[in-house]
Amino acid sequence: MESPQSPTTRTGAVPHRWTRVEEPGSEAVIEAYETVIAGGGPAGLTGAYELARNGRTCAVLEADPRLVGGISRTDEYKGYRFDIGGHRFFSKSQEVNDLWREILGDQFIKRPRLSRIYYDRKFFDYPLKPVDALWKLGLARSARILLSYIKARIRPIKPERSFEDWVVNRFGRVLFETFFKSYTEKVWGMPTSAISADWAAQRIKGLSLVRAVFGALKGGLGSKKGEVIKTLIEEFHYPRLGPGQMWETARDRIREMGGAVHMDRRVVRIDHDGSSVTSVVARDEAGKTYRYTGRQFLSTLPVRELIRSMNPAAPDEVRKAAESLGYRDFLSVVLIVDRAETFPDTWIYVHEPDVRVGRIQNFKNWSPDLVPDPTKSSLGLEYFCFEGDELWTMSDADLLELGRREIDAMGLVPASEVIDGCVVRMPKAYPVYDDEYRKHLEVIRGWLANFDNLELAGRNGMHKYNNQDHSMMTATLAARNILGQGKYDTWKVNTDAEYHEDGPSDDVQTPGVGRAVPRRVGSA
Repeated sequence: MESPQSPTTRTGAVPHRWTRVEEPGSEAVIEAYETVIAGGGPAGLTGAYELARNGRTCAVLEADPRLVGGISRTDEYKGYRFDIGGHRFFSKSQEVNDLWREILGDQFIKRPRLSRIYYDRKFFDYPLKPVDALWKLGLARSARILLSYIKARIRPIKPERSFEDWVVNRFGRVLFETFFKSYTEKVWGMPTSAISADWAAQRIKGLSLVRAVFGALKGGLGSKKGEVIKTLIEEFHYPRLGPGQMWETARDRIREMGGAVHMDRRVVRIDHDGSSVTSVVARDEAGKTYRYTGRQFLSTLPVRELIRSMNPAAPDEVRKAAESLGYRDFLSVVLIVDRAETFPDTWIYVHEPDVRVGRIQNFKNWSPDLVPDPTKSSLGLEYFCFEGDELWTMSDADLLELGRREIDAMGLVPASEVIDGCVVRMPKAYPVYDDEYRKHLEVIRGWLANFDNLELAGRNGMHKYNNQDHSMMTATLAARNILGQGKYDTWKVNTDAEYHEDGPSDDVQTPGVGRAVPRRVGSA
């Protein structure tokens, strides 16, 4: 954690260094920078890195008192390091790949990828391989799947409105209920019958049961000549000590280049005059306030929080639109297991409807250095929830007991071998993309366009389902706008869901491409 700096004025080769003064008669501290950045996740730190290496002063304000990286941070418990979800470092953008290596150097390791689906106490290949799946499901259930598929083809659901309709029509109801329904509902917190069919069409495009079976029999998921259904990469790069190592190193590099990263600075107010942002007010856990002034501002705050912070307040219709944006929250139950090896997977998708866990990370298989004792293992059981619901408000002790009970019930690890653990809650892990969010976001963007010195970046900062590398690219382009190196439309950064599954490409700025996200039935 950065210690408070002395109230002084810095001078040197880099122009416009920050000044710090105590405001007479109040607790506020005024700090002046060329650019003030709200949020110390991948987007905020990438923006600061780009500005700092171009000789511009900037300050990143991070609410957490200890950790940077947002959802890409790496937390620690008794020497065990763990992700908030898994974070592969794989991008089509060569510029992003180069930046990762510039920051982390030889601390990148290459890891084999194995992820499978757990269902009915069996492991199924992921992506699904129909022959493997039908064999493991057994003759009777496979026959039901085939009959269900034939029925769906003869008498498809019309009109095809929901995710459920779309999948049933292409795979049959039995296979839908086996491999699609449970996990989708765990992740998004809504029934598959309420999710729009267009999400399924984007997410599972180009694949049907017959094509998949014949493709598998021929040795691949091929269809038309020259066309191959994309499959997940078999290996990926990963920081030796977890993704937080990347962002901790970025923080340190920013400071070395003359930038600032201030921890324990929760943004509580953004002052403006209607056309420009003038200052950002932050508060630490002790209640002391800090005012940061600047010429340019970059926000990676959740859009709803950004609008709530504006002073004077945004117009009623803008505030109403912001309050209508939703978020899916997330908690991880980390279990320390008295066993050197548990299962070979990097992570497991849990399609078992009888347990509440949605995904399980095997941190030792991400990197052996995440586990300090080679005779032990650590597992992260991920639960998707909404802030304030029954799971979110459950005590840590009860969540640990739930995790022990479910890992035992699944036959993965006996509860008796779980010797310790902890719980981490991550609010606003995923923006919610309901049938109204685009309309609300358009209202908000229209008002924010009035501000000539405010840029937005990142997943929550733009309410877009960006992956880590796309969040970084939005921040890089925002920083280049601030530097006067161009006028980039950060909203056009490519967020194609399939980029993780294909090979490298330099195209990261394709207009009009939207990552596949679930939307409710009836959305436009």
